[in-house]
Amino acid sequence: MRALITGASGFAGSWLCRECAAAGDEVVAASRRGVVVDGCGRGATVDLRSAEEALRLVRTVAPDVVYHLASLTSVGRSWQEPAQTLADNDAISVNMLEALRHGAPGARVMWVSSCEIYGEPAVLPAPEDSRPRPANPYAVSKVSGELLAELYVAAYGLQIVRARPFSHSGPGQLPLFLLSNLARQAATARLAGAPELEITTGNPDTRRDFTDVRDVVRAYRLLALSPAWGDAVGDVYNVSSAASISAADQVALLRDLLAPTAVSHVVDPSLRRAHEVMDLRGDHARITALTGWRPQIPLRQTMTDTIAWWERELSAAG
Repeated sequence: MRALITGASGFAGSWLCRECAAAGDEVVAASRRGVVVDGCGRGATVDLRSAEEALRLVRTVAPDVVYHLASLTSVGRSWQEPAQTLADNDAISVNMLEALRHGAPGARVMWVSSCEIYGEPAVLPAPEDSRPRPANPYAVSKVSGELLAELYVAAYGLQIVRARPFSHSGPGQLPLFLLSNLARQAATARLAGAPELEITTGNPDTRRDFTDVRDVVRAYRLLALSPAWGDAVGDVYNVSSAASISAADQVALLRDLLAPTAVSHVVDPSLRRAHEVMDLRGDHARITALTGWRPQIPLRQTMTDTIAWWERELSAAG
């Protein structure tokens, strides 16, 4: 099984490379940097904003399965640079679809979208047939990508299944994201032997559905290799836990893990995001029915492992 993974140098992409390589797949890890996790296949340098580079990549690799993760993914950055987020993500989507159409029309394609397309859902946990209500520029770009993928399934018969992952964290995530940011601060305090730690966040009441990244990439591979693939083509699947946790409760979990270090929580109003969704969690019944997948790693373990990863990173950096 030759697997092409775009966005392979990113957080989820690097974990997916590990998942596929461990299962015996021949992995080609494509990204702008062309880096690959040690022992997890070979790297390919590509800028998917270029149609020519996208087509060259797909034709050269001749993949059996494609996991398309590449995109600009930061919600916060999308508010700061909305035009670039929309332009880059739309270009990547179109170029990848055209490359698949001309270079690998029979490949199975796992198209990774985002829960952000739901915005503030009318029903919680959100089912896949919820009406998209994007609440930030990044989400708008993901809706666009999904619609294009759906169009190429109908018009050209591409073998695409869409996945909508909800928030996911774990070792290796950038501190732009809350759980990893909290874990980094915890690791810093531990290494310094600090008796107390002050955590500053934005809105403490926002709630998100968190799944460990290792569970998420397992879901992607199960979907891509499902024996019921033919019935799934053109469909969409939530990758979620069906539960949500507030920012305040994440700080409380950190406090528990760091004891006896004292942890205080300060709310900075300037960190609140515009048009913020207060609660977002997804129904995973559809993927469970198709593949048997359920999340296995509890959030406590995710945070513990992420703190330990940051301790190793910070110690190595001196």
